[in-house]
Formats: sequence, C-alpha cells, structure tokens
Amino acid sequence: MKLIIQIPCFNEEETLPITLKALPKSMRGIEKIECLIIDDGSSDRTSIVAKEYGVDHIFRFESNRGLGQAFDFGIKKAVELGADIVVNTDADNQYQGKDIEKLVQPILEGKSDIAIGCRPIKNHPEFSLIKKLFQFLGSWVMRKLSGANIPDAASGFRAFSKQACLRLNIHSKFSHCMETLIQAGAVDLRFSCVPIGINPKQRESRLFKSILHYIWNSGKTMLAVSLHYNPTRLFTFTSLIFLLPSLLIGLRFIYLVYVQPFDGNRSYIPSLILLAVLGGISTVFLGLALIGEFFKVHRRINEQILFEIKKITLNKNKD
Repeated sequence: MKLIIQIPCFNEEETLPITLKALPKSMRGIEKIECLIIDDGSSDRTSIVAKEYGVDHIFRFESNRGLGQAFDFGIKKAVELGADIVVNTDADNQYQGKDIEKLVQPILEGKSDIAIGCRPIKNHPEFSLIKKLFQFLGSWVMRKLSGANIPDAASGFRAFSKQACLRLNIHSKFSHCMETLIQAGAVDLRFSCVPIGINPKQRESRLFKSILHYIWNSGKTMLAVSLHYNPTRLFTFTSLIFLLPSLLIGLRFIYLVYVQPFDGNRSYIPSLILLAVLGGISTVFLGLALIGEFFKVHRRINEQILFEIKKITLNKNKD
C-alpha cells in the first residue's frame, strides 16, 4: 500500500520546511510514503527548498494556475506514480502531520473513499465569530448540495482512495474543497469526517484577501458546479421561488372575485399581469430543469467513459 502526500505550494519557502519535517515517515498499513510538491508558479525558492529537503517528486508550473488546478494536477500525477491513497495538505503547516495516520484509516479499512480532516470550528482560537458563522453556513449549504454530512466543508486536509482520484475532475481555479464534495456526492463516493488538531497560524491566507472575497469565490464555484452536477435540483428550486408567489396571487384573485362581493370599480389587471410574469418565469426554469436532467444523464455517461479511459491508461503505464 503506497501513500503519496501532496502539497500544492505558492511562495512557501518559509513555511514548507516546517510542514515537511512534521510529515510521518511510517504508519500502520502503509508500506511506502512519498511526498509530492506542486509548485504553482512560485517566485521564491519553494522548489529549491523542496529539493533540499529530499522531496520525492517536484513539479513546477511556469505561471500561477490557482489552487484548484494545482490540486487536480497533483492527484492525477500521484495516481500515475502508483499511489493507492493520496493525502492533500497545506504548505503553511496549518494541519498537523501526525493526524495523517488518523486521516487514512477510514480508507485503509474500506469504510470511505474520501476522508476529510475536520477542524474544531467552535473552539478554533483564530476564527472570529463571523468566520465561524460563515463556516457553519457554508457547511450547511454543502450538505444540501452534496449530501455529505461534513461539518468542515472548507478543510483542505483530505485523504482520497485511488478510486476517488480517478473519479474526480476539478474545473475551478480558486479551490478544490467545495467542488470535490459536490462531484463526489454526484458519483456516490463515501465520505467520512476525522477530527483533527490545528497548529498556530504561520501567515495570512494567500487563497483569499478577506472573508467576503472567499464567500464570493466559493459561491461562484458552488453555483457553477451545481449547474453542472445538479441542474434539475437547482432549476426546480428556482422555479418554486417564482411559482409560489404566482399561486398566492392567483388564490388572492379568486378570493377577491368569487368570494368577496364583486367590486366593479376595482382593476385586477396589474395582479393578473404579475401572475402571468411570475408563472412564465417559473415555467421557463422548470423547462431548464427538464433539459438539465437530460444533460445530467449524458454527463454521467461521459464521466464513466473518462473513468474507464483513465483506468486503461493507468494499467498500460504499469505494463
């Protein structure tokens, strides 16, 4: 059983040594542990430092592609290098290396395809009240979108089985956290949550400039991936937003005309126009939901074909 620990990096020459020193050298159920660095176009000595510390595999992008693309490249490359399990962690030493052994256990035991290290959000000393509230809200939204009961959806500390790595296809440049959950839920991969510890913050996040910036980019990612993987649910929900007010207006019209004494001086045309507009918009979104279901079926077929191609290519490379 081979484990590859992948670390996407962007200008991490100062914190990378601390992270690398904390990585486990051996663990139960794992015969071989290797480290993979994806240098996402760093302008400092990140790749040089990784080489100095004896990292097994180092790949460097010429320009910054974003965390999502660095992660996607990493899991594909890790599988090519023979990984049975891939652990993704951050280069800023936020996560504790000793928790990697706990993280891989659900996969080793065959209980999960993806294990997510869940931070103690309620007792996180460096999270403000606002950030904690947004963390809980974001995780609640992700539960609705992906079906995964993960209390820390934003955690990037994760372990993936080879099967999960072959199933995932990341499109976002911003981050992989939300997209992998929605994708994995769509293809029925199994999740588990593993409680983990955290280290004191070494630096401010380079992924986002502020909480609002993070919310904006995460929201765009969730919307885009939901359109791709759950169009029927999304468009049906949107259709109901317009359908329910139109029904209320229709019931109000019936009540005023047929129940109350008829008022010949009162015009009902504005209400009828609004009812028609809302009903029309609702019908359009319902139609999009039906079309989305059609494309969803084709997406599943295409992804299954891609999955089989990946397996065949992997087996050929082994031979």
